[in-house]
Amino acid sequence: MSMYNLRCAAEENCLASSAYRSDVRDYDNRVLLRFPQRVKNQGTSDFLPSRPRYSWEWHSCHQHYHSMDEFSHYDLLDANSYRKVAEGHKASFCLEDTSCDYGYYRRYACTAHTQGLSPGCYDTYNADIDCQWIDITDVKPGNYILKVSVNPSYLVPESDYSNNVVRCDIRYTGHHAYASGCTISP
Repeated sequence: MSMYNLRCAAEENCLASSAYRSDVRDYDNRVLLRFPQRVKNQGTSDFLPSRPRYSWEWHSCHQHYHSMDEFSHYDLLDANSYRKVAEGHKASFCLEDTSCDYGYYRRYACTAHTQGLSPGCYDTYNADIDCQWIDITDVKPGNYILKVSVNPSYLVPESDYSNNVVRCDIRYTGHHAYASGCTISP
């Protein structure tokens, strides 16, 4: 994707450090490992933003309020050494009940007044949403592990943090990435 189309994401620091060099131009391209993310509130209480509403920030580029600084963190690890080779994060987000299990009802939407995730409900981020990726422009083809962590700094109290990390095997050819073996892991 061209840097021109990544301006909003660049404002949120969602690109690899090499994207911020002074010689990078609008027509230069970045390689993004995109993936969807679906987060479920499996607890019995609402999952609410870590910051109070009065401190939410309006993001004019994305046209919504950001209620948390970091909802998810993404690491790409070398499959042999487990060394981090790239990272990304959901810098901020609009927390809402995208869908709910049968018997549960949506109560939160991405607005200036109500953001949250109700018990039994999901917040879904499609792979085409800004910052729902890792910038792998500088990553060589090989085998990797994608590690996705929700509420990575434990800023939102939960009854159980053991289900907040998912790991997937990634095979990157230089042109395509293939994911397999995704599992929840502590």
